[in-house]
Amino acid sequence: MTMRFATLLAALFILATPLAAQEKRPPNIIHILGDDIGYDDFSCFGSKVIATPNIDRLASNGKKFTSFYAPHPYCTPSRAAILTGCYAQRVGCPKVLFPNDKTGLHASEITIAALLRRLGYATGLIGKWHLGHLAQFQPTRCGFDLFLGIPYPNDHGPERLTFTEPKVTRGFPPIPLIRNEKVIEQPAQLASLPERFSGEAVKFIGDNKDKPFFLHYANIETHIPWLMTKPFHFKSKAGLYGDAVQCFDWQVGQIVDALKKHDLLDNTLIVISTDNGRLRTVSAELEGIYGHAAAVDASLPSVLRGGKGQSRYEGGVRVPCVMHWPKKIAAGTQTPEMATGFDLFTTFAKVAGGDIPKDRIIDGKDLTPLLFEKDARTPHKELWFYENYNLVAVREGKWKLVLPGGAKMKKGAGKTELYDLEADLGEKSDIAATNADVVQRLMAVVERAREDLGDDLTKRAGKNRRPAGEAK
Repeated sequence: MTMRFATLLAALFILATPLAAQEKRPPNIIHILGDDIGYDDFSCFGSKVIATPNIDRLASNGKKFTSFYAPHPYCTPSRAAILTGCYAQRVGCPKVLFPNDKTGLHASEITIAALLRRLGYATGLIGKWHLGHLAQFQPTRCGFDLFLGIPYPNDHGPERLTFTEPKVTRGFPPIPLIRNEKVIEQPAQLASLPERFSGEAVKFIGDNKDKPFFLHYANIETHIPWLMTKPFHFKSKAGLYGDAVQCFDWQVGQIVDALKKHDLLDNTLIVISTDNGRLRTVSAELEGIYGHAAAVDASLPSVLRGGKGQSRYEGGVRVPCVMHWPKKIAAGTQTPEMATGFDLFTTFAKVAGGDIPKDRIIDGKDLTPLLFEKDARTPHKELWFYENYNLVAVREGKWKLVLPGGAKMKKGAGKTELYDLEADLGEKSDIAATNADVVQRLMAVVERAREDLGDDLTKRAGKNRRPAGEAK
């Protein structure tokens, strides 16, 4: 009898141990980062011409952030900010990097991947990197155990021409596909990559199902040129761009299905956001090179003003964001509170049980109150918007102050503008003239930004910038 009882206890212990271990296990974290997708280009954010059922399902069972900002209107700075938890200007990465650049993230910067890896997480990056293509800047040198992807965008190949006449090739090499630090295909077969990347994500989830993992999944096909295989062609009502967004949504579905297969969905925080707004300007060069795969439909509507490439108006930086974590985040909820991409650094560290670095400025705030509490307010008093090192706008509460000048404008061009984003999301009515007191108060916010990070337009260096990495 005693032996039978002991055997029964042992069996019960064996059965209970995985469940107990799973309860104590930190959550998996998946950040799915879209490329150049606009604020209202998911159907759950209002699109009538692009269908995103997989993202919509996550939104209906999670939370939408309707005032979420990409840190910058271009790829490199936005990704630098997301991964380091800092304004891109703070970490010396304020501009797009090209294949002939010799810079990248500084080795002293701590990415969210490096932080999570120290906590025992398996870390993977699948898709686009764009934070330095040379060996010392590769993702595997910046905290990622696994990298499968391309080092920069899908339009940085040898077909790109110089801006000045006579127009000749810029001398870029064929775009490589890299596994960890080894080139496995060159030129990369770009149209096939969405399916190959999603397959790699499914494998990563399966390989790491028994330990916590962080997956940063950065798609490429929604960045011009919109290249996909035939199953995704002519599926949307928004041309190839819409087809690419629907292809992105399909990849989201593949990742969710993998989590369900391994019974991991309930213990996984999924965040979907994008690196900047939609491209809304027609490029004769790109269309001349890539044809209909780069034919921008400038008439495709948006509730926001402007698009990729500028931070003055919302269309370049306000982006869709969905967060999903069953039994943690209330289903079918949304928040209008202000948040931004570099907050994910601090938020991911918090949910993983880690601490952010204390030896440097980290701009990211903890968003967990917004995730879990019904009436939580934004952790940000203000946000600053830059183009390169040019400060072009600031936001405080409902107010958005737009400054003269910008990266693509002559010095002194434009005027100071003020918008009430709660009443005028499309920034159609400049009310600076009738709200001089608000303008004056927001100029103090401008001064704080210029003192901290500087401003090329007013020749301010900023006292808290850190250097980028330079090639050895």
